[in-house]
Amino acid sequence: MSGDVERRLSEHNRGQTRSTRAYRPWELIWVEGYDTRSAAREREKYLKSGVGKEWIKRKWSGSSAGYLPAGRQGATAF
Repeated sequence: MSGDVERRLSEHNRGQTRSTRAYRPWELIWVEGYDTRSAAREREKYLKSGVGKEWIKRKWSGSSAGYLPAGRQGATAF
């Protein structure tokens, strides 16, 4: 979650975020905006859940984005 998406992406690509450092470079393919931090956090929790990950797979299946989330290196690309 971030109010400044470009700054946050830059931090990821500079390796300043430990959990994403090994998967650089990052490319932004989707942005969602929410009115409150709590609403954004609920969406983030959903997307990181099993059901949310399945939603991501369906949403990006066959896309040219080449998105493969951290921790899924051995998984079939969606």
